[in-house]
Order: sequence, then C-alpha cells, then structure tokens
Amino acid sequence: MASPFLSRLTLQLQQLQAGRRLVVAVPLLWLGIFFGVPFLIIARISLSEVIIGLPPYSDILAWSSQAMLTIRLNFGNFLLLFNDSLYFSAFTNSLRVSTIATLICLIIGYPIALGIARSRESLRVPLLMLIILPFWTSFLIRIYAWIGILKGNGLINNLLLWLGVIDTPLQLLHTDFALLLGIVYGYLPFMVLPLYATLSRMDHTLLEAAADLGCKPTAAFWRVTVPLSMPGIIAGSLLVFVPAVGEFVIPDLLGGPDSLMIGKVLWTEFFSNRDWPVATAVAVTLLALLVVPVMLFEHYREKGQAL
Repeated sequence: MASPFLSRLTLQLQQLQAGRRLVVAVPLLWLGIFFGVPFLIIARISLSEVIIGLPPYSDILAWSSQAMLTIRLNFGNFLLLFNDSLYFSAFTNSLRVSTIATLICLIIGYPIALGIARSRESLRVPLLMLIILPFWTSFLIRIYAWIGILKGNGLINNLLLWLGVIDTPLQLLHTDFALLLGIVYGYLPFMVLPLYATLSRMDHTLLEAAADLGCKPTAAFWRVTVPLSMPGIIAGSLLVFVPAVGEFVIPDLLGGPDSLMIGKVLWTEFFSNRDWPVATAVAVTLLALLVVPVMLFEHYREKGQAL
C-alpha cells in the first residue's frame, strides 16, 4: 500500500518542480529576449570603431588575407569617457541632479503618501486618482506647459509683476531650478505610490504600543513608521533616481546651457555626431552605474525578508 502512495507523491513533487521551473523560465526568457539581447547588441557596438557609412560603426569580426577570422575590439571608446572632461561632467551632473531631485521627491512625497494611507477608506481611491491623473496627459505636453509658466512673460512672472513683488521678470526658465522642478513634477508619483503601498500595510497597533510605552508622536514616527516604510522609501527612490539620471526631455526643454546631463550627451552622440560607438559606450557605462543601487536594494530586500 505504501509503494503506490510514495509513487504518486514522487510524481506530484516532480510535476510541482517542473511547474516551478516553467514559471521561472518564462520571465527569464522574457528578460533574455528583450533585455539581454539588446544589451549584447549595444555592448558589441561600443567595442567597434566609428566609420562613415551605414551603419556608422565597423564590424568587430573580420577575415584577414590569410582567411583567418580576427576579432577587433576597440576599448578606446570607454577610455575616452574617463579622459574627456565633458563626459565626466555629464555623469557627475546627472548623478547630482538625480540625487537632489530624489531627495526632494521623498520630502514631498512621504507626507502625501502618509496622509493618503491614514485617510478614510472612502477617500483613498479619489486621492490616489489625483496622484495618477497627470499620467492621463502626454508627458511632453506637461513639460511644455511648464515653459509657458516659467518663461519671462509667463504665468509666474506676470503674477509677481501684477502684485508688485518684482519690477523685472525673473529668469526662471533654463535654470537648474526649472530642471529640478520639472524632474520633481514628472517623477513625484513614482515616489508616492510605493510609499503608499508600504504605509497602507503597516500595523498601526505598533504606534499605539509605542504611545502606551511613553513614546511621543514625533519619536514614534522616526522609530516605528520610518523604519517600517524603508522598503517603500528605497523602491520609490530607485523609481525616481534611475530614470532621472538618463532624462533627456526635461533638461533639453527646461534646463540651461550648464545643465548638461548624460541623456543630452547620448542624443548628441547618436544623432548629431553619429558616433554610435561612443554613444553606446556611454549607455553601457551608465547602465553599470545604475546596476549598483538596484543590487543594493535587492540585497536589502532579501535581508529584510530573511529577518
């Protein structure tokens, strides 16, 4: 009697393991096709040399006169990124602007997410709809709208002139202020939504227990609420920081001549200079820089789950 039972149990375990492998294989196959293969293409172009032609880069595989296959890898594109101050300035400025914008989004987004999470159940959906509502309009149109608001004869300057606060229009457009304002405006929902998802699942009885033990509301916020919401803080920060580093539209339309970011450098190398090898080398280097915070987030998440 035990033998058929063990056989059926073994068969069910094998089917379960096969199903798990299939579930894991599907996303891995998706990532391999739509991320791994394009990345290999980009990496291959970054190791080639620029030429005048179509496509504007050389082949890394070539046959010699002795019918021998040779591999020609050009690492000069990556060396140029470290030797040319233009690319170094673009990288550092992108990291600086993205870090500041992420911190501003966190400072603004945390109270918003906390307020929505602690509001009445009937108000949460309308409040979340107000956060998502800007996505119903084209991102490019919303950034163009800020041009009309910030320009010399725009809404803000006309209002300040009418109130008598200023005598001449302020230079708001094409400044670092406009650049940060555009990034914060564009990516603030990506900070609020993960924070809300974390805060809405928090056990509020922990705050009551802290109050019973004599903990003041401010101390309870820093010792209970903030540590428990750390996964949402990290997730929201990554969702803002990673796309902001490679942002092109906002720096191009709102930023000034000194607001050089890596997205603008990529566009210039691809379409103006037609130097695809250098442009792809910039993209590969940028990807390598962005992988580090993502890996740190995964390490923190796995450590939190283990605890």
